[in-house]
Amino acid sequence: MTTDPLSGKIVTILGGSGFVGRHLAQELLARGARLRIASRHPKKAFAIKPLGNLGQVQFAGVDVTKADTVATVLAGSDAVVNLVGAFAGNLDALQGKGAGDIAAAAKAAGAAAFVHVSAIGADAGSEVAYARTKAEGEAAVLAAFPTATIVRPSLMFGPDDNFVNMFGELISRLPALPVFAPEAKLQPVFVDDVAVAIANALGRADAQGKTFELAGPEVVTMLELNERIAKAQGRSRGFAQLPDAVSGLIAAATGWLPGAPITTDQFKLLQAGSVASGSAPGIGGLGVTPRPLGLFLDRWMVRFRKHGRFGAKTANA
Repeated sequence: MTTDPLSGKIVTILGGSGFVGRHLAQELLARGARLRIASRHPKKAFAIKPLGNLGQVQFAGVDVTKADTVATVLAGSDAVVNLVGAFAGNLDALQGKGAGDIAAAAKAAGAAAFVHVSAIGADAGSEVAYARTKAEGEAAVLAAFPTATIVRPSLMFGPDDNFVNMFGELISRLPALPVFAPEAKLQPVFVDDVAVAIANALGRADAQGKTFELAGPEVVTMLELNERIAKAQGRSRGFAQLPDAVSGLIAAATGWLPGAPITTDQFKLLQAGSVASGSAPGIGGLGVTPRPLGLFLDRWMVRFRKHGRFGAKTANA
C-alpha cells in the first residue's frame, strides 16, 4: 500500500473555517495530514475536529494583515494553503500584497509546498477591485515563493454552498424571479473536486510553480442554472431576464444597502462570467476528473420540494 505524500505532514490552512476550508480539511485528514486550521474566527471550524484522529487537528487565530500572527501560525508547517479572500474591505491587504506577505512568511517558515487559491477571472487590468487584487496577489505570491502552485477555481458548488442553495431557497418561495445577466456563462466546479485538486497539488513536485484553472465539465448560463434548479425542485417558475442596463441601474441604486440583491462590482463580475480561459492547465492537470452539477442537483434540491422527500417531482408547484 502506497503512503500518501501528505501523511504525517503539518498542513496549515489559512482561512480554513470557510466553505472551501471545511471540504479541504476532510480531504487532507483522509490522507493522514496533520491540520492547523487558521482563521480570524477558528470556532467556526470546530465541527472539523471530530473528523480527525486524536491530535490530528489544531485551531489557531490569525489576522493575515498582521505579520506576527501569520508567522506564529505558519511556524513548523510542512505545507500551506492560502484560502483567504474577500469581496469587500482592504482587498490589497487581504488578497493582493497581503497574499505575497503570506507566501513570504511560508517560505521563511520552511514550508516545502504552498498553494494559493485565486479565482478564474483574476485580471490585473480589471476595474473591479476583487479581480484586480486577485491577479496582483498571484504575482506577489510567485515573487515571494516561486515554486508556489496557483489554482483558479470557477464558481464552486456543494451541498452547503451559498450560491446554488441561495437560488434554491428563492425559487422555492417566489413564483417569479428576476435574473441578472441571464446570458452570463458559468463553468461551476464541485467543491470536493477542488479540494482533491488542492491536496494533489501539495503532494506533487510537477505542480510547483504552475497555475491551474479549476472548472467543471459543463458551461451553463445564469438563466439555465435557475431553470435547472427549478426543475430539480419540481417547480414551475417564471424568470424575468433583466437587460444589462436595468441590472446595472439596480446594482448602482441599491448595491450599497445591506442585503441588496447585487452590487455594482458583483454585477460586473457576473457579466464577465466564470469560464476557464484555456490559457492555463485545467483541473485534469492535477489528476481530477470534474463531476457535473447534474450529478447532485436532484438530491440536493429535495429539501426545497413541496413536501420534501415525500413530494413528487412534478414541476407544478
